[in-house]
Amino acid sequence: MCTITHSGRTVLISLRSFWSCSRSADRADSPASTYSSCTLTPSCWAHLGVTTSDTGDILAIHTDEYGIHQYGTWLLDNVAALFDDGLAIGSAGLLRDRKQAWVSVEVPDNITTPEGVEFRPNLLACSSHDGSLKSRYKRVVTNVVCDNTMNLGLREDGQEVAVVHKRNSNLQLLNAREALQIVHTVADDFAAEVKKLCQTTVIDRAWNAFLDAHTPIPEQPGRGRTNAVNKRSALTRLWTSDSRVGPWKNTGWGVMQAVNTHLNHEAVIRGASRAERNMTRVMTGELGKHDRTAAATLHKVLAAV
Repeated sequence: MCTITHSGRTVLISLRSFWSCSRSADRADSPASTYSSCTLTPSCWAHLGVTTSDTGDILAIHTDEYGIHQYGTWLLDNVAALFDDGLAIGSAGLLRDRKQAWVSVEVPDNITTPEGVEFRPNLLACSSHDGSLKSRYKRVVTNVVCDNTMNLGLREDGQEVAVVHKRNSNLQLLNAREALQIVHTVADDFAAEVKKLCQTTVIDRAWNAFLDAHTPIPEQPGRGRTNAVNKRSALTRLWTSDSRVGPWKNTGWGVMQAVNTHLNHEAVIRGASRAERNMTRVMTGELGKHDRTAAATLHKVLAAV
């Protein structure tokens, strides 16, 4: 049993086993403690339930192969073991009624590149109790001018360690340390990416070609066409007149700024708050895929114009 603090409240997460063998099939949702006199054997040990210890709310029910990753251990203790002094927890929170959680470890000061891009390196650790997320440790950066989170490595995938929720699963700290290369290296790596993109010229004709490839307009009228037109209009406004993008207009970095800013701040959101959806995208890797796809599209467009 471990803890994670969010909004001043301490949440305790515990694992309870649920009895679901044939003799009690009609009571499959009853806690095992109800049947404390029974012997649980592999033949009837069918499922495990993850519940909150303060309210008893069921977070998920899994097969017996599932291994719980306590937030306190996997998001706090393991992170503390990975890194040295001089880092602090910048944010921590719970999503989807405590089914998911994250902790962000940050350096204390922002860093500004010669191109004027201000950012803050982070290690993001996240996990879940409902099976929706592996326990992940990934290097990301916060782009200060627009408060966007961006994945480090727009052209590669090897920027994280992920551990599946299996029985006896554990994080190999040495391998994780080697794979992540320590959060302090994020600054140099990200600055190099920014420099390369700022040195990449994107003329207006190339921008229009990028829009055609990134957000094509369907021929048939309807919602899809309307959405594409609106998205292109918003991206063009960001490209031409928004202060979060304007300083880097006509560069590759300006393209990435426009695309990432639109996703984080202007894209249509349904079924969740924008802040929750943005964090979910980061944790699941959706944001990284989005940014890498945009970067690959830009590369192809520039090679053709």
